[in-house]
Amino acid sequence: MAIYRLFDDPVFPDPAEAEADGLLAVGGDLSPLRLVNAYAAGVFPWYGQESPILWWSPDPRPILEPARLHVPKSLRRTLNANRFRFTFDRDFGAVIRACAEQPRPGQDGTWILPEMIEAYERLHVLGFAHSLEARDGEGGDLVGGIYGLALGRAFFGESMFHTVSGASQAGLAVLMRHLGERGYHFLDCQQATPHVLRLGAREVSRREFLRRLNLALRQPTEQGPWTGHDLSGAWSNGRSQAESAQS
Repeated sequence: MAIYRLFDDPVFPDPAEAEADGLLAVGGDLSPLRLVNAYAAGVFPWYGQESPILWWSPDPRPILEPARLHVPKSLRRTLNANRFRFTFDRDFGAVIRACAEQPRPGQDGTWILPEMIEAYERLHVLGFAHSLEARDGEGGDLVGGIYGLALGRAFFGESMFHTVSGASQAGLAVLMRHLGERGYHFLDCQQATPHVLRLGAREVSRREFLRRLNLALRQPTEQGPWTGHDLSGAWSNGRSQAESAQS
């Protein structure tokens, strides 16, 4: 195995060449073309301050499939309580910045650095990156959210945050229901956290992940803002507070 150094060409080596921990390459840039090519190859960037850009392709890889979504009773009660309103792509910038500021156990600082925020905001403008916002049903404040990329019928979850208990989990459940209705094959979780495993995520081998990814990429990418997607039926028991993103 080897760690490859990337230069100007926005191409990636075979993910099968990654180190045991998933590290595949170092260097390159965060241009839109390189990032899109990375995700299409099953690779994503993850690094910290004072580090060069690092590119990863873990083995195994956790995925969450819409048909396997598990909604625990506590989460179902949250959804049924109609506490939150959900929208797409209303405030991508606020969501990604809140994700960067979210304290995380065992992590000192954040990997969502200013250059990462700038890069993913460019992808959002280009119609590849999307956010789901969870707002307090009473005050309308942003209390949770998720952002990621959509390519073909695969969604690559990057990060989520919450300031009110249950907001991010409820948002993820709504996102998964929505992805399932639109024919998405899976959400790439990148890391097998207790949070996503609780909702039904499972780990697959890199080989299996790439096979599934190639199938998902045979479908066209819904490039463009998702602000026109109707969330009114995103959760069958939460219709009174889930709003249309066009309202």
